[in-house]
Amino acid sequence: MKSATVTDLDDNLAQLIDKSIKQCTRENADNCLKDIDGSPIFAEPLVGFADGDDPLFLEYKRREVIGDFHLTPREALEIYLREELNNTDLSVGDVSVISWIQPYTKETRISNRTMTVGPSLRWNHSRWRSVTFLNNLNDLIINLLQDRGYWAVAPTTARFFKVLDTSRGQASIWSERHIAYAAGLGTFSLTDALITPKGLAMRCGSIVTNAKLPPSPRLYSNHTANCSFLENGTCGLCAVRCPAGAITSRGHDKIKCHDYIYLELAPWVKKDGYTGGYAGCGLCMTGVPCEAKIPGKITKRFIA
Repeated sequence: MKSATVTDLDDNLAQLIDKSIKQCTRENADNCLKDIDGSPIFAEPLVGFADGDDPLFLEYKRREVIGDFHLTPREALEIYLREELNNTDLSVGDVSVISWIQPYTKETRISNRTMTVGPSLRWNHSRWRSVTFLNNLNDLIINLLQDRGYWAVAPTTARFFKVLDTSRGQASIWSERHIAYAAGLGTFSLTDALITPKGLAMRCGSIVTNAKLPPSPRLYSNHTANCSFLENGTCGLCAVRCPAGAITSRGHDKIKCHDYIYLELAPWVKKDGYTGGYAGCGLCMTGVPCEAKIPGKITKRFIA
């Protein structure tokens, strides 16, 4: 594996990664609702890149953002080399992050718009049946990089990944949403979800590598630029959609949201056809102006 610093940005490799992620999404047999109707789980993805030493990653360690437990990309790659490859040579050199957004299909979004208490069957299956596909995608990109002599790791599936209990609710040592923000793929909403050019009804993933890839521009003025409520006080429809009362004008109560999904909706997992460790929800991500795009001008406010 290459441990020396690569001196030039590898635009060709970035283009190959982008193409491979999109091709895998189109063609991989596991991007499929096998127990519903065989249709795709995800539509065409978005792909972005970030410099692994971007100062923004140190900002994430501040308590008011995430916390000092959140890894920088360099830390994640070094832990991977040390703990999973037993490599004591920590001269990593360059570090880059690959991030992607996998938007749910229109059919899945429509099915969840009509729900008021818990998720539609399609939404539930999209959450759980997508795990195999997302793991396949991770493996594809990691193998692509390794075949070219680079190190690569998907932090959320690595052995060192952890979810911690904090005073504000659960938080992980690697936030896919914050990584996507750094890679220019979207900004945060009142719900804490990321509003991307393809909306917030999606899932995201990332890989850290020592390949030197060109960072994507962050074409927004601040970290909440795409949210109408946080920017100009309009909308807030996500709070109306939330059956748990976990979203208010003050933001997203992670503990109340978690308890609703894991406790109140626990019987839903036993409902006919539902699957997974928990039912899910996603009501705040559907039936809202930012469901599948960055919303345009909104003039009405829905919450106090």
